[in-house]
Order: sequence, then C-alpha cells, then structure tokens
Amino acid sequence: MLAKRIIPCLDVKDGRVVKGINFVELRDAGDPVEQAKLYDEAGADELVFLDITATHEARSTVMELARAVAEQVFIPFTIGGGIRTVDDMRGILRAGADKISINSAAIRNPDLISQGAEAFGSQAVVVAIDAKRRLEIGDWRLEGDSISNLQSPISKWEVYISGGRTPTGLDAVAWAKEAERRGAGEILLTSMDGDGTQEGYDIELTRAIADAVNIPVIASGGAGTLPHFAQALTEGGADAALAASLFHYKQLTIAEVKAYLANQGIPVRR
Repeated sequence: MLAKRIIPCLDVKDGRVVKGINFVELRDAGDPVEQAKLYDEAGADELVFLDITATHEARSTVMELARAVAEQVFIPFTIGGGIRTVDDMRGILRAGADKISINSAAIRNPDLISQGAEAFGSQAVVVAIDAKRRLEIGDWRLEGDSISNLQSPISKWEVYISGGRTPTGLDAVAWAKEAERRGAGEILLTSMDGDGTQEGYDIELTRAIADAVNIPVIASGGAGTLPHFAQALTEGGADAALAASLFHYKQLTIAEVKAYLANQGIPVRR
C-alpha cells in the first residue's frame, strides 16, 4: 500500500490565511508563507493553497504567493482559486507551484480539465469538488390497499461552486468520474457539511467518490481528532487527508497525526 499523505490546507484571503465553518465566519490564521515554512519543517507531505476570493485583479497576488512559497518550501504544493484558463495554469506552474486546482471553472468549462492535462500532464491537474449532502425521497407506488416506498430516503451529494455559494445540480460522484475521464490526476473532495466543524470527515461521501474513480482522492472537511484521519484513510478509501483549522490553531500536530496513523498500521511518510 502506498503511503498516505497528510496535507495542511491554507485558505487565503487578501494575502492572509483564514479559516471558517461551513465556508463562512472566516477568521485570521496567519501569513501564508510563514505557515508554509512551518508545515514543511513539521513534516507535511504536501500543501494546498486556495485563494477563496480570487478575482482577475488579484491574479498577480497569487503568482507572487507561488513564487514566495517555492523559494521557502521543499515539498509539493498546489494552488487553486480563480484559475480560468490554460494561461492561468501556466503562469502559476511557472511561478513554482507543482499542481493547480480548478473548481468553478472546470464546471463551467469541462474542456479546461482536458486542456490542462494535455498541456502539463494529469499529475498537475487537481479537480476540487465542494459537495453538500441532500436527501432525496424515492418514488411511491400502490400495492393492494397500501402505499409503499420503492426505496428508503437516500443521501446524495450536490456539487457547489463559487466558494460554496452556488448549487450546480450536478451529482458529486458523477462529476468526479467525468473529471477523471477528462484527465484530472487527483480529486480534492471537500464536504461542505463537515467543513470547519471538526466533527469528522464525511466517510460515506469519501468512500463513494474513492470507489467511483481510479485516481487519488484527498478527503477534506471535518477533521478534528486523530481517529478522524484514520477513518478517512481506511473506511473512506482516501489517499490523503487534508485539514486546516486544527493544524493552524495547533490543536494537533502533523507529527502526532502521523505517529497515530503508524500505530494503527496505516503507512505514512515519516
């Protein structure tokens, strides 16, 4: 079994790391470059930076961030947020990022996935999926004198874009399969229901996506305890576990997480 990865996520707004709950109530969590250096030294396997308020005008800021991080850290890092074109991808990769993450733009223009994979290789293209649970009631039918449900209520997950503000109507599992088909090299899967709650990853969602695709899945949204990481990487079938607030605010360290996982028999890079 390949070693599982532990990945801190740094949401960036106006040049600062922030963290919220369910994509809102943001609070400051430090300087992104300084945080990146600390995580590199602490044993993180990779880093993810997401510019959560990216605009065309802020593109130069993202480029500067990529250059500054590349000069300071020696582990792979991904940058996402506001990437709309292959030229955007090229600029960020040339600035020093190892991968780019696309979300809203991939939904609006799925060909962007294929174009990026063709230009830079699938290993450089991460498709981020922000998914929210929804309850769907099955059809009803008449059996004799009674009405019965064809199926119990089933949970599915809808894809959201624009920082979690806009529902798309897309099924998360179907979209993950389509992203893989188009050339994505990895799925960054965030449970919007779990985001920032520290109540645990959505294991059902993570497993559904992991079973549907043959590319690595990064579980995100809800990490709060050591067992949560183990559950995501075993029951959830994830290849990597991403966390933010519990690392930013030093509730757990990467070393503690990796030691726990190793004791559970889960292979990690030490």
